[in-house]
Amino acid sequence: MSKVVEISPTTRHEGHTKLVLKVNDEGIIERGDWLSLTPVRGIEKLAIGKSMHQVPKISSRVCGICPIAHTLAGCEAMEASIGCEIPEDAYLLRLILQCANRLHSHALHNILSLPDMYLPGTDVKINPFTPEEPVRTVALRIQRLREIAQTIGEIVGGEAIHPSNPRVGGMYTNITPRAKAKIYDLAKEGVPLMHAHMDLMIAIFKNWDARPTAANASGVEVEKTEKFGFHDQGYMAAAPLYASSSLDLDPQWSPERWTEVRPWDWYMGEMEIDLEDPSYPFGGTTKAGAKAWPQMEACTGVPLYDGAPVEVGPRARLAKYRDYDRKGAMGLQIARQMEFPDTLYAMIEAVDALDTSGSVLADEIPCGDGTLGWCANEAPRGCDVHLAKVKDNKVQWYSLLVPTTWNFPTCSRALEGAPWQLAEVIVRAYDPCVSCATHMLVVDEEKKVVAQKLIQ
Repeated sequence: MSKVVEISPTTRHEGHTKLVLKVNDEGIIERGDWLSLTPVRGIEKLAIGKSMHQVPKISSRVCGICPIAHTLAGCEAMEASIGCEIPEDAYLLRLILQCANRLHSHALHNILSLPDMYLPGTDVKINPFTPEEPVRTVALRIQRLREIAQTIGEIVGGEAIHPSNPRVGGMYTNITPRAKAKIYDLAKEGVPLMHAHMDLMIAIFKNWDARPTAANASGVEVEKTEKFGFHDQGYMAAAPLYASSSLDLDPQWSPERWTEVRPWDWYMGEMEIDLEDPSYPFGGTTKAGAKAWPQMEACTGVPLYDGAPVEVGPRARLAKYRDYDRKGAMGLQIARQMEFPDTLYAMIEAVDALDTSGSVLADEIPCGDGTLGWCANEAPRGCDVHLAKVKDNKVQWYSLLVPTTWNFPTCSRALEGAPWQLAEVIVRAYDPCVSCATHMLVVDEEKKVVAQKLIQ
């Protein structure tokens, strides 16, 4: 007979989510709902009536981890709407920013994932903040890679967080020859660090995958299932590294293939929690007798591509462009590590090609006639789609389909068949950035119609 357990909040990721899980007598998940509880930011509504130059800056404020991806996607959605092509050197600067963001973000996520893992060949869980070796060296290497990425982001973007240099039409300023040399030196320093780090992290994730058991959050060993974190959904990616937009000769994303359904039609209805674990950190799972109602609590829509949920992110990019298809939660983690080389090698190539005397602003920036434009930026966590309509320099309509919004329903399906005590390991494999994903709010039972009408 199924029982319901709730883990709220989930931990070691950005934003606030919960897991509502139906489990069988053996503790295996039969149905899992992973949902956002993060307060609504209202970015899309704030954008209406604003200048197209303001809106990418506004959209970057939805998150402090991936603001570069949102800024670039916002700028390029505006450019796609107005039909503005940017100079080559502006594109190279944006590419460097994209690489810096991915390098920093992937390294940061490793810190959040490591406490679930073991030192290969031992039963010792990894504490990334311990002063003991060999973990101390690993942690310092991660921090140096992040420092390299954030420094490059600050040089090119103006700030490491919420970059001020990108603008509709290109960039405000080119970088100096001295800055170009600095970026090159930093990237070259990062290459051997990156390779050592990637090799170790892949070994750590493969080691976890091969173990018959794993310690749950309470430290109790739980028998793992064979297909841990598997799902049958498809993949969606628009580029191996940077982006695609509606200005491309061969666009790699299509708004006609996108639909969106309501949480009311996707998540489970009202249930009573009848399984609790007081030892689950921190403070135990939700107490038995409490109510859970994912339909009413979820504050994201459910985007579909070709009528079905899809996975976006590192594995989706590698599956589409490199024939990678290692399944399961660790398959996704390993794919993320395999993206490290692209960040630094592509950055070095872009710096080599950059002309610091070249123009970085389009000669003409049209005001727009209301045409729909979109950009699908391959943010660290996956395809970050911004859609815009600009007319007379003002934004008439704006929508964000961010990676974690795409991944919520897919990850929920990936929970099925796993021990419930290890569900958070699957969630963390997707590196969720929940604040970006939140778009709606259902107030209470009497006003549940809000959930039915917010998504048109």
